[in-house]
Amino acid sequence: MVKKLKQMADKQATSSKRLFDSALAGQVKDSAQQIWLAGMGAFARAQAEGTKVFEALVKEGTSLQKKTQSAAEEKISEVTGKMSSMAGDVQARAGQHWDKLEGIFEERTAKALKKLGVPAAKDVDALVARIDALSAKVAKLSKAAPAKAAPVKSAADKPAAKRAATARKSAA
Repeated sequence: MVKKLKQMADKQATSSKRLFDSALAGQVKDSAQQIWLAGMGAFARAQAEGTKVFEALVKEGTSLQKKTQSAAEEKISEVTGKMSSMAGDVQARAGQHWDKLEGIFEERTAKALKKLGVPAAKDVDALVARIDALSAKVAKLSKAAPAKAAPVKSAADKPAAKRAATARKSAA
C-alpha cells in the first residue's frame, strides 16, 4: 500500500508538474505576446506622432539657434567696442608723439634759420605791417602834395633835402 500511495503521489506530482510547466509556458507565451503587441503599439504611435515630435524638435532647435546667435552677436559687439577703444588710445598716444616730434623739429629748424640770419615769420609779419603803414602815409602825403605848389629849390637847399631823405631812410 505504501508503494501504491507512493506511486500515486509520484503520478500526481508528475501530472501537476506537467500542468505547472504548461501553465508557466502559457504565461510566458502570453507575456511575450503582450510585449510584442506593446512594441507594435509604440511603433504605430511613433509613426503617427513622429512628425509632431520632429516639428517640435525643429522649433526647439530654431529657438536655440536664435539664442546662440544673439549671444554671439553681443560678444562680437563687446569685443569690437573694446578693440575700438584700444585703437583710439593707441591713436591718441601716437598723435601725442607726433606733436612732440613736430615741436622738436620746428624748434631745431628755427634755431638753424636764426644762425643763418634768416628772419623769423613774426619778423617778416612785423615788416609787412610797417610797410603797409608807411604805404598808407605815402599815399596820404601824395594826395596832399599836388594841391600845393612845389617850391623851387635853390642850390643851398639841396644838402638839407639830402639830409632829410637820409633821415627818412634810416627811420624806415
